[in-house]
Amino acid sequence: MEGDDLYRLRDRKFLLEDKKRLCTLALGAALLGILLMILHTEMCPYVYKPGTNIALIINCSISLSTGCLLIFIIAFHYKDIRLFIIDQNQVDWRIAMTSHRVFVITLELLACAIHPVGTYWEVGLHGNSSSAPPLCDSNHHNTALADLELLLSVLMFLRLYLVHRAVLLHSKVLLSASYRSIGSLNNINFTFRFVLKVLMNKYPARTLLVFILFFWLTASWMLTLCESAVLQLNRKLRSGSTLLIHLPSRQTAGSTDHMETALWLIAITFLTVGYGDVAPNTRCGKSVCLFTGVMGVACTAMLVAVVTKKLALNKGEKHVHFFMLDIQISKGIRHAAANVLRECWLLHRANLTKGTRGEHRRHQRCLLEAIRVFRHLRLKQRKLRDYVSEMVDLPKMQMIMCDLSANWNNSYRELEQRILSMEQKLEELSRCFQETSKLLSQVLRHRNQEIR
Repeated sequence: MEGDDLYRLRDRKFLLEDKKRLCTLALGAALLGILLMILHTEMCPYVYKPGTNIALIINCSISLSTGCLLIFIIAFHYKDIRLFIIDQNQVDWRIAMTSHRVFVITLELLACAIHPVGTYWEVGLHGNSSSAPPLCDSNHHNTALADLELLLSVLMFLRLYLVHRAVLLHSKVLLSASYRSIGSLNNINFTFRFVLKVLMNKYPARTLLVFILFFWLTASWMLTLCESAVLQLNRKLRSGSTLLIHLPSRQTAGSTDHMETALWLIAITFLTVGYGDVAPNTRCGKSVCLFTGVMGVACTAMLVAVVTKKLALNKGEKHVHFFMLDIQISKGIRHAAANVLRECWLLHRANLTKGTRGEHRRHQRCLLEAIRVFRHLRLKQRKLRDYVSEMVDLPKMQMIMCDLSANWNNSYRELEQRILSMEQKLEELSRCFQETSKLLSQVLRHRNQEIR
């Protein structure tokens, strides 16, 4: 049994390493496909020429990276199922294939299989034709195909869900044996949510900054893609004196199909400012801006929480601040009490000397003001002490209770030792009494014999 447990631990370690390696390869394949898609989209209106096969080669590379990504995902889930079998003591693999797992695997494969296929469609349509096929999304005269290419290009960013899996598998929290052992004792599941909480507690500003910059650049490029594809197609259709896509008549000075304008629009939308100088013209662009506004509100809330945590005083600073504040209030109370006594004496002296009514009212007014200040400071001191008493230092109280219990245990052990020593002394005394009684009996017997 011990040898089987050792083999299981060894296999589990190897499977975790394989899962981490496959997750890294899958993320690399997903990012490669996204970069190739961005390269194809950016090069399309400026670099490609009629009759060239560069677009077909890049789309074939995207398809090849997508195929590799699907293979890596299937291999990852295969390793995950094997790990489940080892953890559950060699159960049947069909038990691991629950409906939820099957649904997750199917959803991941569908999300990762999405990539633009318009170039293959255009090559098939123009395969028997002597003219060169349109190479770009904006060159498609078929609006349905252009919309499909745009949708597939945007949906390729769904592959970025692999980032959270890579962060989880490469985090020190999951790789540390001490973390796992203590977490298992406290029934803690090491999920991405737990790792994100750890990162937000350790590096809050860095984590938020990386996420905001990545989201800003990604959303800006998606907005540029949404706006440029439809705007260029509309220009071509207008040049052919046929208008199939309706755009608003209001055109701003800065068009959102340029990257710098998109960066500005995403920034003001993310910050929920919205100057109104730039606006999206397409449904896709409006959807991107709407999602950006929602994420901006969420990130602003997290940023406020992080800043509040950074500006808050720690326990030591609070104790020092409240101690000094209590000293200042106590000093003010003494001064206020002295002012009350002084005004009472001045009022009494004015009554004795029979001063004017104006002087008498002035001393009464000063006495009432001194009493009000004294009461206000006493109330302020009471509120401060109530607030300080509510700040219970639980770790300190726990340490005090542990010390008290340790002292009680030591006292109990000392008491037991004293009781044992007393019992031993009592036994010695009883033995001495018995010996003394024996000696006395012997002496008396000997005396009786002598008397006889």
